[in-house]
Amino acid sequence: MLSDDLGSLRVVAPARSEPELIRYNRVRVSVLGRYMLADRSEFPCQIIEMSPGDAVVVAPVPGIVGEKVIAYIDHVGRIEGSILSQMDGGFIMDIAASSRKRDKMAAQLTWLANKDILNLPEDRRHERVVPDIRHSTVVLDDGRRYNCKIIDISLSGAAIELDVRPAMGTPVTLGRMRARVIRHFQNGVAVEFASSQEMLTVVQQNLRMN
Repeated sequence: MLSDDLGSLRVVAPARSEPELIRYNRVRVSVLGRYMLADRSEFPCQIIEMSPGDAVVVAPVPGIVGEKVIAYIDHVGRIEGSILSQMDGGFIMDIAASSRKRDKMAAQLTWLANKDILNLPEDRRHERVVPDIRHSTVVLDDGRRYNCKIIDISLSGAAIELDVRPAMGTPVTLGRMRARVIRHFQNGVAVEFASSQEMLTVVQQNLRMN
């Protein structure tokens, strides 16, 4: 469960209008995460646009305008704020943060935007190797579990033989590693880890079946 310090969770904060956030320029991104609403219910989500001041969130439950929300976003970390408006398939939230944190977030968003523009999801700068242990499991967010065979791995992702083809962007757990599907091929899929690792030995240990 996501940790939180929302205090009085039932209190609904006044919503800020989007014009108040116009000084921040959103960039297009595609990052996965989880969010928690005021009643402490948690759901997976995807951020498709983000600035240091707000985020466009694709989410199964949109909450209500003014409701406080906490999210943990891959590559970005913890953000919190309130829901500015609902949209088809999600919501737009503002982000409460210090100037220092906003500066750090701006740098992270620049990296994420460039990463997508340059088509670097698999990060070919990282050496790809065949692991010692090639059998693992893939678990989807709804609990469905599939056996798979590892074709190769790098510090940032893996190619796996898999009988199913989850949609692009689908969050999965490969062994004990959080990841998302970034490419389909004839016999399987390629996934990108939620965070790059420092050692291939650590990747191999975390890909072992639970």
